[in-house]
Amino acid sequence: MQSMADISQAKRTLAGRTALVTGSTSGIGLGIARSLAAKGADVVLNGFGDAQEIEILRANLATEFGVTVGYSGTDMSEPDAIAAMFEEHFGKSEARLDILVNNAGVQHVAPIDTFPPTKWDLIIAINLSAAFHTMRLAIPLMRRGGFGRIVNIASAHGLVASPFKSAYVAAKHGLLGLTKTAALETAEEPITCNAICPGYVFTPLVEHQIEDQARAHGIPREAVIRDILLAQQPNKRFATVEEIGATTAFLCSVEAASITGVALPVDGGWTAH
Repeated sequence: MQSMADISQAKRTLAGRTALVTGSTSGIGLGIARSLAAKGADVVLNGFGDAQEIEILRANLATEFGVTVGYSGTDMSEPDAIAAMFEEHFGKSEARLDILVNNAGVQHVAPIDTFPPTKWDLIIAINLSAAFHTMRLAIPLMRRGGFGRIVNIASAHGLVASPFKSAYVAAKHGLLGLTKTAALETAEEPITCNAICPGYVFTPLVEHQIEDQARAHGIPREAVIRDILLAQQPNKRFATVEEIGATTAFLCSVEAASITGVALPVDGGWTAH
């Protein structure tokens, strides 16, 4: 019979691996970072926020899961800053990077003819170009270490469109193309590249959207959720950050070695229409 220690160790299937998760100081990214740390991976967090709160978060993750947790406040819209982050955290000869999760993202909603060009440039930079810059730097490190898992957090909007989200839809569609290209380029190596396409995931940001929509339309919270936010999502429930984290952790596992170039919907049936 296995001891509790043996069972606990068996769950740490990513022990010895190092992961970088962009946009991971809250929401989906933090859920992914927690899932990877729970599997034993050391994690580098990235994102904006109050410095003291982030330090508490970093320390708590390290203590809770018994892993090393680093942090970078890099602005993912800046290619030079991304390169500096890689040099700082992965520049030493003994450093390794086994897992890269591109999660950082921003959104703006407006018709194409009034969409601010500066917002377009920012959304493309963070939601698409940043993934290129991290991947071009990560793949050589993964080759050096003999193992690599790249997971790009796309969206159901990488598979279907919605009005007034031109930049976001374009970026997420582009991210799926980038994912497939990287998968083909690394197909004969122990490196995989996949994308997850969530529908609506319950995060603090979504909670604010619910409150704002309820006030704007003068309707109950439940009506906002069912008839506005989840109108296209057949299961009529939000995914959780834990679900996205668990899906990511599986794609990073040894068992997922033959899964590459996939755009995996986690959208409650949205894209099954």
